[in-house]
Amino acid sequence: MSGQHCVLALLVLVLGACSEAPAPAASSPAPSASAYNLSLGMRDFMNLVLEPTADVLWDSAGWVNDIETGYQELYPTTDADWDMVRQRAAQIVEAGNALALPGRAVDNDAWITYANALSAAGAMAMEAAAVRNQEDFFQAGAQMYSVCSACHQTYNPEISRFAAN
Repeated sequence: MSGQHCVLALLVLVLGACSEAPAPAASSPAPSASAYNLSLGMRDFMNLVLEPTADVLWDSAGWVNDIETGYQELYPTTDADWDMVRQRAAQIVEAGNALALPGRAVDNDAWITYANALSAAGAMAMEAAAVRNQEDFFQAGAQMYSVCSACHQTYNPEISRFAAN
């Protein structure tokens, strides 16, 4: 093959790789809210699903130093403990998805952004737990806290009153 033919063949391959992908086949419309069991109201979802799961993660990262017990690291110490927090982090990913469901999402703007950010923080915690990285696990918890705080400030500012008690 001559040099010109090689260049032409390479150009055809490159241009083919850069072209738009074919449009996906037509799919069925997105399910409506009635396709999901949303009988668990937002208060119960937060109190029974999201908060206890998040608390496990927050209670498993960082350290405390108090007069009675002294300095204590909170990180998991066994493989089973790391596996457990990884499972809870996966539940946070799915809790973010559940918050974005049609019929549960308050709007398609900031609410979805917060729900997706919660899922992303959960994914960060999962990855950190999988490799037993304490600093990354702590940072994922901090990210999760920031997302929750911002969402509460936007959609339920009254909750700040309860957090202080």
